[in-house]
Amino acid sequence: MRIPARPIHLRGMSESTAPAGARGAVATLYHAWFTGLILVVASRKGEAVVGEWVRRTFRRQHEDKFLASFAKLGLERLPHAVACAQYHYLSNRIGGVEVEYIPETDHKAWVRFPHPRWIYDGTALCGVPESVSHGYLRGWYAQNGPSLGNPRLGFVCTSQDMTAQYGFSGYFVEEHRDLGDDERLRFHPDERPPRFDPEHAPRLDPSVWTPGRLVRAHRNYAMDYVANGLTELLAYLGDEGAALARLAARLIGRQLYRELQRDLDTSADGATGFARFLEGMAAGEDIRTTTSQEGSSIVVVWNDPRLLRGVVAAPGETFAAWTGLWEGCLSTHDRFLVLDAARTADGVVLRIATA
Repeated sequence: MRIPARPIHLRGMSESTAPAGARGAVATLYHAWFTGLILVVASRKGEAVVGEWVRRTFRRQHEDKFLASFAKLGLERLPHAVACAQYHYLSNRIGGVEVEYIPETDHKAWVRFPHPRWIYDGTALCGVPESVSHGYLRGWYAQNGPSLGNPRLGFVCTSQDMTAQYGFSGYFVEEHRDLGDDERLRFHPDERPPRFDPEHAPRLDPSVWTPGRLVRAHRNYAMDYVANGLTELLAYLGDEGAALARLAARLIGRQLYRELQRDLDTSADGATGFARFLEGMAAGEDIRTTTSQEGSSIVVVWNDPRLLRGVVAAPGETFAAWTGLWEGCLSTHDRFLVLDAARTADGVVLRIATA
């Protein structure tokens, strides 16, 4: 596809001037897509499949983030149980997730994620099976000990999100003996965590974690889960996984578009209005755009979208799923317009035209 050379001037935003609202809109969209992926896989493929996919996704996320972030958060010198609980407290707060940290001893420390839960959002919690919770526990929490080279470290889960107890909760514990593979994750639903005291919780250095950095981290948190989720879904279910990812994207785009418009403060109609929306979403990803007119169509070129860099396999299937987001948004914006998307050496070309 030829990229048109005649520019038109819309109310675009550059990567250096993207407001917090634009980055927040991107975080909202990808967060919703990740939740949508969970629900689509659970409803179409069943509890066992969605649980295994979530395990793989969180295992990949663990491998990408856990040890790499340990030093950044200043946790290397702490006892392992305390360090792990602080890691989950700090990393989730950076991502915009409410969480509690409750230390008991040097060898036992709790984390609790109260409702409403970030990962499920709204009424989605009612459609998520317990196998999803088991998936991320097996994929991440049970792996902290092996990653730290500590065979005595495990996690005890005392409450799960979908069991109507008190949110996802449990504690890291360092035992006096090595744990077997089936002991690194245990379930004790009869135990309850102590009360959370924010005064005893670790704090991020505000000189390092500035408001702007936290907004970007919140956005990246959601996008990284989608990138790892797509990678594992396509590897696990192949073409069927690609179709489910695209379906979820198209549904989420339709459902979230009006909310995203409000976040970006874009309300214009027609192809020009949707081009402004695409410019705003690109700016929220810190991506440069060029917008041009070609005949009756408007073309927006994105330079190197962040998500497409993050998925390590199946670029064609990933691109088709990703474009489903914008097709869904356009369907809500104006169902008489169509979107044609293509990848070129210059980036991603999104053409908006009349059907």
